[in-house]
Amino acid sequence: EVHLVESGGGLVQAGGSLTLSCAGSGFPFEDYAIAWFRQAPGKEREFVATIHRTGSTYYADSVKGRFTISRDNAKKTGNLQMNNLKPEDTAVYYCAARDAILTAPYYTSVDDYSTWGQGTQVIVSS
Repeated sequence: EVHLVESGGGLVQAGGSLTLSCAGSGFPFEDYAIAWFRQAPGKEREFVATIHRTGSTYYADSVKGRFTISRDNAKKTGNLQMNNLKPEDTAVYYCAARDAILTAPYYTSVDDYSTWGQGTQVIVSS
């Protein structure tokens, strides 16, 4: 069974940092694109960052320069390092995965992903 579990959320002051982790199981992790999305109250789920199976990365403009996505295929984990957090980063953060060929594009839409974690809450206080 394909499974993703997020961890690392919490409460942090503006300007602080958090690292989210996503543990995958039940699928060939190294062949999958991994992404992070977030959903704030009353808003739609939005793309944050993705890392291709090749290791290349792509970010939403709102987090570029502050967030870093990475992966460790041996440990079957994906991480999202979040620095200089802002109150507007407050949301439930979701990890997502999908299989991807080597020449696949960056997948940035919610509909591109069929496997999701349960989410982890991030609250940034001002």
